[in-house]
Amino acid sequence: MRAVALLAAAVLSATGCSGQETFEVADLCGTKADPALVAPFLPEGDELKVDDSLSKPGQPRCKVSVDGTLHLYLRGDIVEPNFDPLEATEQSMRRLGNPAPADGIGDGATIADHGAMAVRACTHQGEKRQYVLDIDAVDHPQDTPERRRALERFVRAQLPVAMEAEGCRP
Repeated sequence: MRAVALLAAAVLSATGCSGQETFEVADLCGTKADPALVAPFLPEGDELKVDDSLSKPGQPRCKVSVDGTLHLYLRGDIVEPNFDPLEATEQSMRRLGNPAPADGIGDGATIADHGAMAVRACTHQGEKRQYVLDIDAVDHPQDTPERRRALERFVRAQLPVAMEAEGCRP
């Protein structure tokens, strides 16, 4: 198992006299991430913690917290091809607030006020499968339309990167 990755973050800047920092995260669940696409979800703070200790092959998991508060929980799963994760988790997506389909992401995606899910068919170890990228616990930025746009940009970019990292080829 991977250890808690406190060093996965680099300080971008300090703000005034408050001592609070803006963080950069370039690694999520052992996978490259575009720091500019992760940044909208992270408020300024004193301590960033990226915990991927729950990850295992085919099931990356990571929690990103600032000052002890969870701000991003990312999960990936390789699932059977005849299963519809978007339909199966419809109630969970409603819990995240106003889910709506997002066009042009994988084979289907849903963006909600506080999370997102995307699915894409792939081949993993010679078998037909699907990769599911699931994100929740997102409360930042405060502006909901802005947060939804940030989630859509992040999911659009991260889905193919996460699939590649798990050996799930389109």
